[in-house]
Amino acid sequence: MIAIDNILVSDEIIQEHFVCDLAKCKGACCADGDAGAPLLEEELDTLAEAYPFVEPYLTEDGKSVIQSAGKYVYDRHFGWVTPVIRGEMCAYGMIDANGIIKCGIEQAFNDAKLAWKKPISCHLFPIRVSSTSSDEKILMLNYEPRPDNCKPACKLGKSLRLPVFRFLKEAIVRKFGNEFFHALESAYTHFNTQK
Repeated sequence: MIAIDNILVSDEIIQEHFVCDLAKCKGACCADGDAGAPLLEEELDTLAEAYPFVEPYLTEDGKSVIQSAGKYVYDRHFGWVTPVIRGEMCAYGMIDANGIIKCGIEQAFNDAKLAWKKPISCHLFPIRVSSTSSDEKILMLNYEPRPDNCKPACKLGKSLRLPVFRFLKEAIVRKFGNEFFHALESAYTHFNTQK
């Protein structure tokens, strides 16, 4: 475990390798889980404001679920999450010509319709952020790839020798800042010189 200020980082984030391989996993992380994508409370209004720009990218089923359930829902185990279609795919997902599930929010961002890329929990995946139950100010970052769905990403990351934290640089800097990322780089260098 690496401690950076009030954040505890799992060693796996600098030791393991990961690069999404969408051609093989087909975006399964958007359709697999016990609930939709976790949302920060401050993201709720952002998501509601973004919806008119995102809606054209969504499936008819996704639009229908959002219309009936709402743009976000509260789950008693996970807090605020995106709604899901029939307990599976995120309602904000879209399916491309190759059958790959992609994020409609991110597609709107890529097409310059939004300044917000997507929920930070999605951007950071397979890193999961939690807090200790006794102290909300201490965050824990854990590496949690899906055991089956993420096997291609782990294999590709290993072949490219790309550590998890470097693959997720944009998301890590977005959430925690440049200094935090540089601290991870230092920890990585230290770990590799100790081998």
